[in-house]
Amino acid sequence: MKAFTQHEGIVMPLDRANVDTDMIIPKQFLKSIKRSGFGPYLFDELRYLDKGEPDMDCTSRPLNNDFSLNQPRYKEASVLLSRQNFGCGSSREHAPWALEDYGFYCLIAPSFADIFFNNCFKNGILPIELDEAIIDQLFANVEANEGYSLAVDLDSQKITLADGTTIDFEVDGFRKHCLLNGLDDIALTLESSDAIAAFEEGHKKVAPWLFV
Repeated sequence: MKAFTQHEGIVMPLDRANVDTDMIIPKQFLKSIKRSGFGPYLFDELRYLDKGEPDMDCTSRPLNNDFSLNQPRYKEASVLLSRQNFGCGSSREHAPWALEDYGFYCLIAPSFADIFFNNCFKNGILPIELDEAIIDQLFANVEANEGYSLAVDLDSQKITLADGTTIDFEVDGFRKHCLLNGLDDIALTLESSDAIAAFEEGHKKVAPWLFV
C-alpha cells in the first residue's frame, strides 16, 4: 500500500449526504478483485447517461455534464468534499479501490460509514471528519474559486487552505501509523515475520506430526 504523508490537490465537491457504496461503484463492477481498473466506473450512475457494464470502454460514453466530476474545473481533483454519512450501504472494498484508482487520496466530510472509513485507511486513502460549519465554508470556497486546492499533512494533522488558514483534524494513532508507513493488514502482519517464524519452529518441536 502506498504511504500517505502529505498531499496537496484540487478539491471536488459532491454536495450530497448519504452517498452509498453502490453510488461510488455500482454492483455490476464487483466481479473483479484486482484492486485496479475501477477508476473509469467511479460514480458511474452519476457520471454517465447510460448504464455501465464491466469492461466497457468509457471514452465514448455520454457524459452527465451537470456532475462535478465531468466539469473541466475539477478534472485534476484529488481531494473529495462531501456531506454526512459518506460511504454508507454495503461494505464493499471496491469503493475505496475505485476512489484511489481514479486519483482521490483524501476525503473530507462531516462523517463516514464505519466500515468504509476503515477500508479507506487499509487502501491508502485518508478520510477526514470535520464539523458541519467548516464543511459548509469549504463548499463555499470551492464554489467561489476555480481550481481551489488545499494541502493535507497527516503527521501534523493539519489542513492548510489556499489563504494560509490551517484546520486541525483528528485521526486514530494506530491508523495514522499504518497510513504514514504504507502498512495494510498484510504488511502489518509481516512486520512480525521473525516472531511468526520462531513460533512455527517451536510448534514443530511440540507437534512435529503436523509438519510431515
